[in-house]
Amino acid sequence: MVGVILGIVVVVGLFFVNKYWITPATTKAAKAGGQFPEAPGFQVTSLSGNKIDLQAYRGKVVLLDFWATWCGPCRIEIPGFVQLQNKYGSQGLAVIGISMDDGPAPVREFYSNFHMNYPVAMGSDKLGMLYGGIFGLPTTFLIGRDGRIYAKHEGLTDMSVFEDEIKELLAAPPNRKVADFRTVGYTAAKQIQTSTPAEVNSVVPGVDVSKLSPAEVKEYEKVLSQEKCQCGCGFSVLKCRQVDSSCQVSLQEARAAYKKFVKSHHS
Repeated sequence: MVGVILGIVVVVGLFFVNKYWITPATTKAAKAGGQFPEAPGFQVTSLSGNKIDLQAYRGKVVLLDFWATWCGPCRIEIPGFVQLQNKYGSQGLAVIGISMDDGPAPVREFYSNFHMNYPVAMGSDKLGMLYGGIFGLPTTFLIGRDGRIYAKHEGLTDMSVFEDEIKELLAAPPNRKVADFRTVGYTAAKQIQTSTPAEVNSVVPGVDVSKLSPAEVKEYEKVLSQEKCQCGCGFSVLKCRQVDSSCQVSLQEARAAYKKFVKSHHS
């Protein structure tokens, strides 16, 4: 009788776990992944002096890894990426490493010691901003054959997660969106943010002001300089954007002010 009761308790418990935890998480992952934004293009030079143009990788599955030599979890993941490149490179996988180290010297040594078999280039804050900002390392993106970002993983991630997603993307035809792609792991379910070069290189980082005249840009900057940022930094919205482009509060305030400014000047 006790065993029967315990069995019922377990079944009921699994029901509620599935209903209130697993199922909502899966649904959230599917909804978050439904956007699958285009991967922002970029050109960098690898440690070996070769140009890396993301556009040239169209048709391949790209694992784009932002990392650093001083990052412990990065050091744990990289041997796995070497193995993935060996295993799936002939099938269309291309691993690209973007080092966020301050200089190339330790990266070259690390590259040699870890027998890395894929191109590595030095990164920058602006490159990271194209991909929504790199706020922790490692941060890894999986880009499909069609050039869309299908998954984002922050922090140490098991290689089986990457491998499952890579196999799913490799099986897809080139230049076709994998509409039913399902990310693996909870970190991949986070909404993927991207930016355009015009937003990254703007005088107001994160806001594309290219449609404004020079005089209007100055006027818009004046508006932001008179608004206090609500993030608690004590700066104006303009100053906060310029000193901390990762601040999401000032970004939303600057974009809201831009919409209001354009509406009042161009309607």
